Amino acid sequence: MTESSKLLLFTGSYSGAGESGIHVFQFDPSGGALTLLDEVNGIANPTFVNVNAQGHLLYAIGDKQNEEGVKEGEVAAYAIDPASGVLTEISRTGTMPAEGKKQTSTCHINRDAGNRYLIVTSYHGGNIGLVSLDGEGHTVRLTSSAVHTGHGPHPERQDRPHPHSATFSPDERFLFVCDLGLDVIRAYTINYEKGTLEPHGDTKLHPGAGPRHFAFHPDGHSAYVINEVDSTITSFTYEAGSGTLRTVLTVPTLPKDFALENTCAEIALSPDGRYLYGSNRGHDSIVVFAVNPATAELDLVEHVSTRGGHPRHFTLTPDGGYLIVANRDANNLVVFARDNESGRLTFTGNEAEVSKPVCIKPALF
Repeated sequence: MTESSKLLLFTGSYSGAGESGIHVFQFDPSGGALTLLDEVNGIANPTFVNVNAQGHLLYAIGDKQNEEGVKEGEVAAYAIDPASGVLTEISRTGTMPAEGKKQTSTCHINRDAGNRYLIVTSYHGGNIGLVSLDGEGHTVRLTSSAVHTGHGPHPERQDRPHPHSATFSPDERFLFVCDLGLDVIRAYTINYEKGTLEPHGDTKLHPGAGPRHFAFHPDGHSAYVINEVDSTITSFTYEAGSGTLRTVLTVPTLPKDFALENTCAEIALSPDGRYLYGSNRGHDSIVVFAVNPATAELDLVEHVSTRGGHPRHFTLTPDGGYLIVANRDANNLVVFARDNESGRLTFTGNEAEVSKPVCIKPALF
């Protein structure tokens, strides 16, 4: 970060429409202090956000009810004032309509680099949707959706499809969707002329894995998925030309002596690609692995307490100097300093209070 740049953090939370569900913080790179700049209500459960820093825009998913009282997804766009951090809503669009009693509320949002589409993921509905954007970044309409079918071996967690995230390949030729219910990472392409999602192929995980979130190595030659159901991380080598993944290995995210309930959530790599981080909910920790980028093999470095319950999400600052955790059940954001050489984390003493935070996204202005 340069002396003139400002790092803002945007958080999403579980909240009612009348509560503050989106918060904006300024981050102090000299020590990790967080200063609240703005908070927004009027949208229910903005549990995942996406930032277009260049366009000064924030997108947030939300819930609404249809006439039959069934939950459906929506997405809201906000203009960001970089000087003050204040958000102003500029558009709102419904995403996937519910079918009968099956809710289609969403859990994840992403955006292509050309700012043409948002990609929304419905965990409960088993759908992936494309929402078009206009030239000014306003949300327009749902142009396409893809429906997953089937189930996995776990009788409760995998009784039906549960797509949980959509991640672009580094060149954005392919979109990889983690389906927790099917033990599959399904690849799509986007037909930009027709505004449609087109299936490309599946990568199967081991039974009962429950793939949730997915991350590419900065060099683009490997990729990693965190498996929510069985608390593991699986690594792959990646062939960019064909958009295919080859499984390398699977490692546990938990210490050998931990026998209580746990589910995994977020995964991220350091900017230099030397270290990988994952969150454990139950053990309430960040697991740290050293990465061999040539082979996609992982070596355990440490487990670090998140100093709060249910770390559903975390983020690394763009320079890799800090890691900030969103602990849903502790109602706090916790700031850790990150050692670039060892990958290890140290609590800075800085925290911020937020009700039920479950997403945190940084952006430089």
